[in-house]
Amino acid sequence: MDEKTAELREIFVDATGADTVTESQEETHGSLAEERGDAAERLGELVAMMRDRYEFDSSLGDDDLERVVRRYFDGDDDAAIADALGVDADEVFDARMDLHLVRDADRDAPFDLDRLRSLHIEDAPMADRVDALDADEDAVAHFTAVVDADLESTRANDRFRDEFADLLDDADLQGGHTTEAHEDGLREATEDIETDVSF
Repeated sequence: MDEKTAELREIFVDATGADTVTESQEETHGSLAEERGDAAERLGELVAMMRDRYEFDSSLGDDDLERVVRRYFDGDDDAAIADALGVDADEVFDARMDLHLVRDADRDAPFDLDRLRSLHIEDAPMADRVDALDADEDAVAHFTAVVDADLESTRANDRFRDEFADLLDDADLQGGHTTEAHEDGLREATEDIETDVSF
């Protein structure tokens, strides 16, 4: 320590009463890994909350239901999700309806879906729905599940679907997109570096 530095240090000690000029670092708010862990935990809580609130038709366990949610938001279709889980596509469809994950294509009914919705709200027997819609019973049952999921979701203000989307969008940004951005930055930074290494 030279003379000038020593003088400055003495002034600092006199002014602050502290004998060190190095501040301790504040604790960080958490790592990306911790935040991803929090998102996974919240996803599990939401699935469990839905199971408590609604009557599920799917026989899948909560872990598999979480996988359905993740793959749904990854853009996988029912066949791909079924393949990954080792179940059939009908099971995935039931799981999606339980979780309020209705696709636009799910609403493409061969009859008036609004009419089915009215019959469902009236709690009309399946035979009456089939007669009123002049449709196959399997098709009516299938689209009844869609209507029911939409109604449940609407009554909950789309809360669960929206929170799933928020969680998985955040996780996606924290995970793959951050890694890609980091790799892109490294690639750009090293583009102009010439490497001439001989061993």
